[in-house]
Amino acid sequence: MPFGSPGTSRTTPAPAGIDPRGPRFAAILTSVVLAVVLVTGSGALLAAQAAVFALGALLGLRFSPYGLLYRRLVRPRLGPPTGLEDERPPRFAQAVGLAFAVVGTVGYLCGALWLGAAATALALAAAFLNAAFGYCLGCEVYLLVVRGRARVGGASAQARS
Repeated sequence: MPFGSPGTSRTTPAPAGIDPRGPRFAAILTSVVLAVVLVTGSGALLAAQAAVFALGALLGLRFSPYGLLYRRLVRPRLGPPTGLEDERPPRFAQAVGLAFAVVGTVGYLCGALWLGAAATALALAAAFLNAAFGYCLGCEVYLLVVRGRARVGGASAQARS
């Protein structure tokens, strides 16, 4: 979402923008990894994907392995992006992916294969939506949370006055 979109704070400066094609590239790789996890039932591979999610959520998308691959191998072959996007929604989406990957990893490694498969399938559905259609489900949840927080904050300020 471009800077100045609904849900972005006017008082807090937005962090540097990211190329919106990078998260979509990462979603393609993530979809492939999660599909392989579903086919193989590999808790170790899902744990590796969880580490990728953790790096993206904690350090930023530029420093995640898929972000580095995009910057080094893909972006130099493309023209410049038409615009930059706020990094906060995709980072939130990475954190949501991390939560599902951790639950799935625990499921696979503890023998609750149904839990591992269910959590992986849900994460795969979200990654595929982004990869195929450019619809970032976690980003939309982020915007709902920010808007909800703004409404609650506005309502509590009115109640105090």
